[in-house]
Amino acid sequence: MPKLSVTVITRNEATRLAGALESVAWADEIIVVDSESTDQTVAIARRFTDRVAIRAWPGYVDQKNYAASLASHDWVLSLDADERVTPALSGEIRAALAATPRHAAYRMPRVSWHLGRWIRTTDWYPDHQSRLYDRRAARWTGQYVHEGLTVDGTIGTLGGELEHFPYRDISGHLETIGRYTTAGARQMHERGLRAHWFQCLGHPPLAFLRNYIVRGGFRDGAPGFIISTMNAYYVFLKYAKLWEIEHAQVQGSRLKVQGSAEQPESVTLNREPKT
Repeated sequence: MPKLSVTVITRNEATRLAGALESVAWADEIIVVDSESTDQTVAIARRFTDRVAIRAWPGYVDQKNYAASLASHDWVLSLDADERVTPALSGEIRAALAATPRHAAYRMPRVSWHLGRWIRTTDWYPDHQSRLYDRRAARWTGQYVHEGLTVDGTIGTLGGELEHFPYRDISGHLETIGRYTTAGARQMHERGLRAHWFQCLGHPPLAFLRNYIVRGGFRDGAPGFIISTMNAYYVFLKYAKLWEIEHAQVQGSRLKVQGSAEQPESVTLNREPKT
């Protein structure tokens, strides 16, 4: 029976970390990699495990791969500080590892708590996450946002839910949207994608309709409407920021060209007369 290492990466997660670690107290090993927190995160982590490492923040992908490299066991469960493993999910994980696992990794549905209820509609659900994996056959990949596992082998599906507490309130939701759309726009630009006015105009309403109507956000009342609207706003802001990046580059190029054109005149005016 393979043993299991749980890895958690943190930074200033003192208010949420204990719940996450309590939910995986049954694991064979818990490893916390902290990115120089200034609150009590490290002290809380050490209440649950002596495998606590401090490392400057290199990005999600590098930090998660580093955490996996510290594990004593090849099977790893990657958990975020704002997540909880339910009893049903822990039972399935242990059952999957009770013999030789049939897959190289396993994914699980994630349900988020927001605005006073569990959200099982919109783009937020089932939000499958591949988190349980054999590190010999899988590795975290990605760029700035939405990192994921690249798996050499098959991925199985577990039915137990991973609980997620992403935002304390709407203000926290908006702050996260701001960070992720900035990173997402940069990522899109570096991949060669470009923004057009019709994307800013057309994609957000389609995103709202998909979330609110097609994926049942209306069934969650006001929270479903708010989340559907926020998801549409996310799409709008990402494309608007992509346009802003392109516009800034164009303006910079124009100023550079203009400056080059004006340089000879400037040199002539500033040149001292020959003696």
